[in-house]
Amino acid sequence: MRALLSKETGGPETLVVEEIADPVAGAGEVVVDVAACAINFPDTLIIRDLYQFKPPRPFSPGGEIAGTIAALGDGVTGWQVGDRVLAGVGAGGLREKIAVPADKLFRVPEAVGLTEASALLMTYGTTIHALKDRGQIKSGDTVLVLGAAGGVGLSGVELAKAYGARVIAAVSSEEKAAAARKAGADEIVIYPRAPFDKDASKALADAFKAAVGPQGADIVYDVVGGDYSEPALRAIAWEGRFLVIGFPAGIAKMPLNLTLLKSCDIRGVFWGAFAAREPARNAANIQELFDLWQAGKIAPLISETYPLERAHEAIAKLESRGAIGKLVVTM
Repeated sequence: MRALLSKETGGPETLVVEEIADPVAGAGEVVVDVAACAINFPDTLIIRDLYQFKPPRPFSPGGEIAGTIAALGDGVTGWQVGDRVLAGVGAGGLREKIAVPADKLFRVPEAVGLTEASALLMTYGTTIHALKDRGQIKSGDTVLVLGAAGGVGLSGVELAKAYGARVIAAVSSEEKAAAARKAGADEIVIYPRAPFDKDASKALADAFKAAVGPQGADIVYDVVGGDYSEPALRAIAWEGRFLVIGFPAGIAKMPLNLTLLKSCDIRGVFWGAFAAREPARNAANIQELFDLWQAGKIAPLISETYPLERAHEAIAKLESRGAIGKLVVTM
């Protein structure tokens, strides 16, 4: 089978496609014929040895896949060859077949295409955990979403709207603003590129405050980090919840006096650890996502698909923050 391999530490240009042996399902595992693998920010880190875990080389990046079961290992029950599934695999998804523990699988409804299903788990799984479990979102809340045109950001816009919130989408261009509006955003803030000096930081904080309104944002959904975080924190409501999702613009240094003045919380969101620690709650969240999808309240946006030979281009585009919605590699 073909696989995209990281054989040395480096950027997307170091990745190569090679023929490797097909996997065999071990006890409790299934082999999945991969139909599609979505690209996510961790893929840009893991190949540079900058992610939380470092698989031994050679390995394939790619953390979420959808496909059909090709073989069952010993002890697997509840699944059959031919079942349509998606799974979060951490790494290894950018190859034509992968062995996956059966307890990591989710069933894909017949009405949902496998390419589209591959774009659901990490982005919307992160967001439903963030908004519901960490943000305690409720109808009528005001939610400020940073990086609102990427895969995670758009899922934040859609899910916040599905839960009855007013959504302010912060993006870096008019093209991205159009995508956020289409996803349901009520207001748009177009911000400049960092780094910001003191005056630029204050100007962005003022723009956020004007957009969210005098009461502030009940939830800040921060997908970006860096110099964008502090201006957003300054626009938070009394007892608001600032959700830390990721930091493609760098890890922010937050002035903690603001948390005292606003009596607000800064809350980390680590969906992967939550899914591992509380699989039943995570499974309920994923089922809710499929229900919302089939009810027409969410619809993952896949802006581009790539063949395996060009998967490195998808990773590079995401790394440069040029992607709108999700980028997916199809087999």
